[in-house]
Amino acid sequence: MSGTPPIVVGITGASGAPYAVRLLQQLVAAHRPVSLIVSKYGMRLLETESGIDSIDALRDFVGKHDWDSCIETFSNEDRGARPASGSALTAGMIVCPCSMGTLSAIAVGASRSLIERAADVTLKERRKLVLVPRETPLSAIHLGNMLRLTRAGAVVMPASPGFYHRPKQVSDLVDFVVARMLDHLGVEQSLVKRWEGETK
Repeated sequence: MSGTPPIVVGITGASGAPYAVRLLQQLVAAHRPVSLIVSKYGMRLLETESGIDSIDALRDFVGKHDWDSCIETFSNEDRGARPASGSALTAGMIVCPCSMGTLSAIAVGASRSLIERAADVTLKERRKLVLVPRETPLSAIHLGNMLRLTRAGAVVMPASPGFYHRPKQVSDLVDFVVARMLDHLGVEQSLVKRWEGETK
């Protein structure tokens, strides 16, 4: 596994902490190396929505053993960290959840933080960039930024769960969206049964 490039995971301050936590759980379960960056507002979001008030608490929630073997954390303030360089190989990046402020900054190449810089690097190196916004309704500015990023090569994946799999609890809705994220990151998953067409 040491030779496998990491997936960069950014967590920002948009609603959707359960998606981020479940994504991390699935990535470590698949033994995929992760470079994790949590913004200040991403940390506040984790506490508000999931009761996780620190990186140590997030480590406990994900599972210490799996975390220690797969996840390396970086400060969002450190724009000189490894994910900020195109020469550092990665298997792509996902920002989950992705605030509209972060999405806007990535769209214009602002690079004010490590998350923004790592996303900028991911685009310029033509690697997979997945952005998971959770905002509604969407303004013309939001839509314009999403279009600009899509044209630049990013995958904009709003956290919009489906219902054809007959979800019975909130975790089923979370798994639906996380399964789509994993598919786009090239990570095997069996969270949700794949659609095979209607049976008459």
